[in-house]
Amino acid sequence: MTFQELQPKISTIVADTTIVRDEKLLAVCQLLSSNVEYYNWVGFYFANHETKTLHLGPYVGAETDHTVIPFGKGICGQVAESNANFVVPDVNAQDNYIACSFTVKSEIVVPLFVDGKNIGQIDIDSHVIDPFTEADERFLEFVNQEVAKLF
Repeated sequence: MTFQELQPKISTIVADTTIVRDEKLLAVCQLLSSNVEYYNWVGFYFANHETKTLHLGPYVGAETDHTVIPFGKGICGQVAESNANFVVPDVNAQDNYIACSFTVKSEIVVPLFVDGKNIGQIDIDSHVIDPFTEADERFLEFVNQEVAKLF
């Protein structure tokens, strides 16, 4: 399924009044994981600005020990500080990478803004080296714009 075909499905999930926010977030993760071949782990992390930590929210994929990530640590922690997308074509070439699994080859993290404040991010791991393009970035920015409506 193309990103263009997925966009209205994301909007429909966000607008669904029969399920709560975490169920919507999980449904978004499931939709992306099952429809984008190289999205092998899809999840949300949410910021606690007082403790300067990210906390794992709904996700789909292999279980992770990384349920709390300090700002600045790993790719997700760097995005919490930079407020910018971070695409890692090859995690083995990245100095500040927190290894989740030997199967993870690349990662993309896109910050989630609500009223101009970075409240979290969508994090996607892939078992393929360098699969992410600018189209992935634009699509995930759209996903986060929709998800922001839930906050």
